[in-house]
Amino acid sequence: MYNGNTVGVVVPAYNERGFVGEVIDTLPEFVDRAYVVDDRSTDGTWQEIQEHAEAVNRAVAEPEGEPRLADGGVGFTRKVVPIRHETNRGVGGAIKTGYRRAYADGMDVTAVMAGDGQMDPDSLPRLIDPIVNGDAEYAKSTRLLDAEYREEMPPFRLFGNRLLSVLTRIASGYWRTTDPQNGYTAISRDALADLDIDSLYDDYGFANELLVRLNCHGMTVADVAVPAVYGDEESTIRYRSFVPKLSWLLLTNFFHRQRTQFAESGARATPLCYALGVLGILAAVVAGVVGDADLLAALVVGSYLSLGVAMYRDRDGDEELEMRVTGDE
Repeated sequence: MYNGNTVGVVVPAYNERGFVGEVIDTLPEFVDRAYVVDDRSTDGTWQEIQEHAEAVNRAVAEPEGEPRLADGGVGFTRKVVPIRHETNRGVGGAIKTGYRRAYADGMDVTAVMAGDGQMDPDSLPRLIDPIVNGDAEYAKSTRLLDAEYREEMPPFRLFGNRLLSVLTRIASGYWRTTDPQNGYTAISRDALADLDIDSLYDDYGFANELLVRLNCHGMTVADVAVPAVYGDEESTIRYRSFVPKLSWLLLTNFFHRQRTQFAESGARATPLCYALGVLGILAAVVAGVVGDADLLAALVVGSYLSLGVAMYRDRDGDEELEMRVTGDE
């Protein structure tokens, strides 16, 4: 328990033998329950999860059979709950499984910590503080706010993260949020109750779509500067298929957010400006084909202005839904 709040941690794992055991062993003492979800690994990940879960649960139990909590009292009979999917569902599917179990167990705050050991468990309090303090419904770590943390990232990851940050900002409406692929996150119980978690994307891209849905519900997101730990783990992302899928996911979610905003009587100007801008671009293409230079120029200028106004209003309207916690705080 942390400052009067029960804390759950979801650990999605796929072929993380040699890493996931250490993640289980180094969970902070205040974590009430961890849901370690093996997404049908093909190596020895499931066996490693079971072995380390059993060891941790044995160590937590008191001689009388009652578990210890960091601040005293009687808590859960198991600190680590191993879960195995019958089929591979993707990282998003594993997180959703953990979210459902954490919600059913009444967790006030549920964090996600990958099974590859890249996420520093000592940073977990910084991540859950905005939720525990009532400042945000969702907190996500970022390696892009602090120059020292950025320098630790491999160049190709830094470039990809910056590109995805821009695309996700446009799609989600959280214009100050960075490092959207970072899976070290925390969410409140109220947010899990309001969101349709089951409808979210099952694969990589889950975190991006979740941001869009949070914005549609008017929830505040905290961007928390947290360092990553890079070791010998290998990424399972296949960029040739990942980039097109994520691009399409972000595009469809952008339109979903605009439809949601249009349904709100006080927020229709922004989606209308976006629509006028897109229609203007399509009309400009037609004008270019028929060779009407004057009409083409007018449409290009009009589209540019419409999109500019839309982005300005979009960013200005959702500014109160974002907060940042830098490395100095």
